[in-house]
Amino acid sequence: MRTPATIILGVDPGTLLMGYSIIEIKGGKIKPLEMHALKLSAKKDNYERLHLIHNKIEELINNFKPTEFAIEAPFFGKNVQSMLKLGRAQGVAIAAAMRAGLAVTEYSPRKVKQAITGNGNADKEQVWKMLQQLLAIKEQPQYFDATDALAVAMCHHYQLNSVVGQLKKGFGGWEDFIKKNPGRIK
Repeated sequence: MRTPATIILGVDPGTLLMGYSIIEIKGGKIKPLEMHALKLSAKKDNYERLHLIHNKIEELINNFKPTEFAIEAPFFGKNVQSMLKLGRAQGVAIAAAMRAGLAVTEYSPRKVKQAITGNGNADKEQVWKMLQQLLAIKEQPQYFDATDALAVAMCHHYQLNSVVGQLKKGFGGWEDFIKKNPGRIK
């Protein structure tokens, strides 16, 4: 019996630069399929950029058929207008995923960094270096937004495969978990 692959679409939202990444997990092996950033012109109308973000997410879903969708939550900043724009970008990406029937999981930047490096305060360079080691990636993409999206996808993979993540996937609490996993009891 072949185990189906899990394909995760990870997104780092932005109104001028949106990072996206696709990873495939099959037989316990993680394979990066795509890692890029959608660069949007500041000269374009805000709504036109939101439309392009929505279209890109739909295109990625149609091309790669992800089974999971993970997105980085906006961090809290001082500039209210920037936060509003970022929230809109995140919203249209989420809407495209939901329209395709994908469940949406959101991770804080700190949680993503913690999952990849063990340090929730790691900088983008540290996160990228760890991803390079974990996935044996040689070439650095043009934008760290793409590597941030890869980190979001990896964080989601780790979450899905943790005991806590498995509890969310259909276990009815610790008693149910123990019943379904007798080999894990010591």
